[in-house]
Amino acid sequence: MQREPGFQLYLVTDRNVLAPAYSLPAAVEEALKGGVQALQLREKDLGVRDLLDMAYCLRKLTAGYGAKLFINDRVDVALAADADGVHLGGAGIPASAARKAAGEGMLIGVSTHSIAEAERAEEDGADFITFGPIFETPSKMKYGKPLGPELLGEVMKRVSVPVFAIGGIKKERVGSVLEAGASGIALISAIFGSDDIRSNTEEFMRLLK
Repeated sequence: MQREPGFQLYLVTDRNVLAPAYSLPAAVEEALKGGVQALQLREKDLGVRDLLDMAYCLRKLTAGYGAKLFINDRVDVALAADADGVHLGGAGIPASAARKAAGEGMLIGVSTHSIAEAERAEEDGADFITFGPIFETPSKMKYGKPLGPELLGEVMKRVSVPVFAIGGIKKERVGSVLEAGASGIALISAIFGSDDIRSNTEEFMRLLK
């Protein structure tokens, strides 16, 4: 049974884009102060012990602000840290397998980069998907050329699960992805790459309202 994720801004971590003044926990807390309601811990270069330690730390922070925590790909880490969900890459295990491991209590998100992948993720039981890259962005270059708001609009017609637009979403582009029907936006460097994470987050939250 698919459930509403209950947020519009989905923030994905990448400590490599942070300004020198910020540690990842400090940056996350500033975003939480700015109103972020959902965070995905995605630090693929961390070993499992360090990842688990970071998950425990961010679980405590997000719980303090009433925000959801998702762990990228690692169902075991998500369960150990009592996260709210797991977010699966397109090449990872299907949502149906993650559901068997995680149980009904966890939300499951899936990254998608085509209409076919979006439809398959829904069939597999994803609660929501990210779709992109919508616009050009360095972090998503390996997924090919930008898909654009038009294809996002087409995806919205094909699937019934919430869809979060990702990839190059800047403040001036929020309107176009919402007009295409997106349930919300997923951000990385647009927030974590800024010098004032809290105020930047607040601006995005205002645009989403």
